[in-house]
Amino acid sequence: MSVQKEVKRVTTHVLAEMKLRGEKISMLTSYDYSMAKLVDQAGIDVILVGDSASNVMAGNETTLPITLDQMIYHGKSVVKGVSRALVVVDMPFGTYQGNPLEALSSAIRIMKITHADAVKLEGGKEVIDSVERIVMAGIPVMGHLGLMPQSIHKYGTYTVRAKEELEAKKLLEDAILLEQAGCFAIVLEKIPAKLGTQVAQKLKIPVIGIGAGGGVDGQVLVIHDMLGLTQEFSPRFLRRYLNLASEIKGAVEHYVADVKSRDFPNEKEQYD
Repeated sequence: MSVQKEVKRVTTHVLAEMKLRGEKISMLTSYDYSMAKLVDQAGIDVILVGDSASNVMAGNETTLPITLDQMIYHGKSVVKGVSRALVVVDMPFGTYQGNPLEALSSAIRIMKITHADAVKLEGGKEVIDSVERIVMAGIPVMGHLGLMPQSIHKYGTYTVRAKEELEAKKLLEDAILLEQAGCFAIVLEKIPAKLGTQVAQKLKIPVIGIGAGGGVDGQVLVIHDMLGLTQEFSPRFLRRYLNLASEIKGAVEHYVADVKSRDFPNEKEQYD
């Protein structure tokens, strides 16, 4: 029997057990009650309330504009729809990089208002003090290395990270630092598969990849990308399981035609 099927509620301890047993961890983003409820019922292990809401929900070009209050709104909505998955809320840009006390204050607000299970933040050595402060307060922290969307202006591009030896070395060192600081898991984004495997083998905590190959402990995708709601985004690591954009557009066109032709509502769809 898999760990995933044995538990009624996924916790950080359950994820650690899954890594020990070699059982892969599934993770998807959600930003609202209705979608989160469906994703949870489908048996996902972890739901990430990602700052990617800035892109897919608010239409921004980057994740930078989304605020703490907006992330809390999305987090609270998601938690209400979930009964089994572990819910992690992204800490948005500017809420933890400044100083550890500000980071702790931001994390506490997220946890108290959303009732989520954990927070996630980007960075290694530069944010270790913040990670330690949050963990000491009893709040589980998920790390994030590799391509870090909140630092996109520093990179200037969304290309694969850590291809060069120096950056790969720093990533591995940062991953070890995050584990030592108390992170319960780490997300690795858009790095060479070989490096992803190396990090997962080196660390005792689960390593979840998005474009980090199959040698890590689990996978995460943005649900709008995976369901084919977004069409302009097609990185190599993305597998589309549906083409919902086309399905929804077709359904709306059908509805418009039925209203215009007076076919909707028919006699059975109205009251006497």
